[in-house]
Amino acid sequence: MPSSKLKVAVANVLKSEGYITGYQVSSDVKPLLSIELKYFEGRPVIEELKRVSRPGLRQYKSVDQLPKVRGGLGVSIVSTNKGVMTDRAARAAGVGGEVLCTVF
Repeated sequence: MPSSKLKVAVANVLKSEGYITGYQVSSDVKPLLSIELKYFEGRPVIEELKRVSRPGLRQYKSVDQLPKVRGGLGVSIVSTNKGVMTDRAARAAGVGGEVLCTVF
């Protein structure tokens, strides 16, 4: 897929949370982002990836309103003024922002 700073930041969060094994940005004229999915016992680790905020309907949440995914088993990825991070990290930092997606 075409690369952007936001996509690389989301891939970095997914890697740090253990949902993907790695990612790579090619250095061509048009940079491309390649993501290597992680598998456990032949099944993908990511069961559900759902986009929350979209161009037609942005979803901004304060620190108190950040959603918990399946009782805290999954993560929400949030774009804040301190960077792209998980919902847990945003709560710890005391910041809200745009909820990009949820992963379980």
